[in-house]
Amino acid sequence: MTATDRQYVDGPRPAVVSAPAKLTATLAVTGVRDDGYHLLESEMLTLDLCDTLEIATCAPGERSTLEVAAAWPGLDDGAVWRTLSVGPPEDNLVTRALRAVDRAAHVRLVKRIPPGAGLGGGSADAAAVLRWAGCADRGIAARLGADVPFCVSGGRALVTGIGDSVEQVPFEERTFVLLLPPFGVDTTAVYRRWDEMHATGALPAPGTVTNDLEAPAVSVEPRLAGWKAVLEEWTGRPAAMAGSGSTWFVELDARTKAEAALLPTAGVLEHEGTTALVVVASALPAQE
Repeated sequence: MTATDRQYVDGPRPAVVSAPAKLTATLAVTGVRDDGYHLLESEMLTLDLCDTLEIATCAPGERSTLEVAAAWPGLDDGAVWRTLSVGPPEDNLVTRALRAVDRAAHVRLVKRIPPGAGLGGGSADAAAVLRWAGCADRGIAARLGADVPFCVSGGRALVTGIGDSVEQVPFEERTFVLLLPPFGVDTTAVYRRWDEMHATGALPAPGTVTNDLEAPAVSVEPRLAGWKAVLEEWTGRPAAMAGSGSTWFVELDARTKAEAALLPTAGVLEHEGTTALVVVASALPAQE
């Protein structure tokens, strides 16, 4: 029995809330605001790769607590793949979301979306707290993070501005193979490198890549290029980057979806003595 379990022994069991990963199917950087925030145009989807939050309201006088564990897809419980680093509890987006809605709760967060993977795991977790609290205030969501407004509703959407403008579009059944390298990428560093490459004319021509952050991300973390080649060789298809990395993905067509149905939903690939997780994930409709 964990510390969090003991808190529930004499009270109600916690609510269990899913936090689906966000996939940027396309991403174009269209400009930079005076305050330094980057303007984007992106098609975003939620996937059935999800973190799980167990949330129980605190008794009067109790303070919020956060317990974090990893359950990486395709690995046995307790298997070591990469270090789980989510920062101090008071700075975690789960805790910040609780403060934003003026709620106190004991939360157990089970991470399946790796930090620094470009899949919006932290934003998804914050959005899950907002849904649990019944908070539909898009302003609160946007103040927590640029991806949080989309993650609250999920589904499929065209996202513009700094992520605060979310236009839902018809849901499509789509399936992807995700490759999750054994390391994350610092989003701030990727955008800073985009600024540098933009200033020197070193970026690929507009419209020639699916994701404008791919070249800056590979420049920041050169190991990404090797993992892209691994996924392309394994699938026989071109791979694209999710968000600011580190995840690579390939979308499956009808024929390869049938082939993917014969594969395990998660596994591993090896490259230069290190291991990446491979996950077959499907798009999810918007939250009810």
